[in-house]
Amino acid sequence: MTTLLTEPPPAAPADRLRREMAALRLSFHWLGARKTLSRQQRTEAAQQFGAAGEFLSAGKKLLDTSHPRFKEVSAVRHRALDYARGMSLPYPEPGIRLIRRADLDEIERRLGEFQLDLGLKVSRLEAEYAQLREAAREQLGRLYAPSDYPASLTAEFALSWDFPSVEPPEYLRRLSPELYRREAARVAARFDAAVELAEEAFAAEMSQLVGRLAERLAGEVDGRPKIFRDSAVANLSDFFQRFRRLNVRSSAELEELVDQAAATLAGVAPQALRDGAALRRQVAGELTRVQAALEGLMVDRPRRNLLRSAPEA
Repeated sequence: MTTLLTEPPPAAPADRLRREMAALRLSFHWLGARKTLSRQQRTEAAQQFGAAGEFLSAGKKLLDTSHPRFKEVSAVRHRALDYARGMSLPYPEPGIRLIRRADLDEIERRLGEFQLDLGLKVSRLEAEYAQLREAAREQLGRLYAPSDYPASLTAEFALSWDFPSVEPPEYLRRLSPELYRREAARVAARFDAAVELAEEAFAAEMSQLVGRLAERLAGEVDGRPKIFRDSAVANLSDFFQRFRRLNVRSSAELEELVDQAAATLAGVAPQALRDGAALRRQVAGELTRVQAALEGLMVDRPRRNLLRSAPEA
């Protein structure tokens, strides 16, 4: 008797995503720097134009957000958001992103660093708070109201995160098997949608990056090659690395286009593109073809998703 050993079929992208990823929710508590005028203030302002107060929308700026210390605080938020997005995939639930379980410790550490940095920057802003309030008093005139301002800023800015479960609660299996079944189907559908969202996001970002570089390489201004920054090349290299780390392997066509673009730019330094006209034309042509294929892929995606979800005969 002969026993045939066959490898199990590869897991579906949604199943693989569900097995290898965890949910991340990043939250911010942030001081509002603007406030709507009161009804009386709107009425008074409207009278200057002969308008009705209920037809006027107006607000006031409480603090100068262009102040260097305020911009430092805002920059921490932007860096934390950029980091979280770069380490995660979209999920069809507001505020939730999917991260690799293998990255949990690293993400926890980095978010902790952002949290500490935010506290430091807020303390620096706090040292300037009295001056900022005085400047607001001068700029706002009669619109200034002390009650609009907290006594301190230390509790007005915060970064927090958690790792919520996106699986159906286990207690439902015991209490109501039918409800558990429906909830499990809903979760499965969300992971199917997450696969599509990831594919869309990667294709759209790559198309933008490739198109931008191709346009700079192929274009001319007054007969001279357009100027481009080193970051135009570096951003694509970063994208290739992120794609390979987070790729859910749902689209062989997208993977092939990423490989083509990566091969085109492999070992090519930005200065070499500036110095070599032939290399510049070659790379521009290859990237233009990749972008055209990406656009076709995005246009054709709804039909491919329909075929992918169709029941087998």
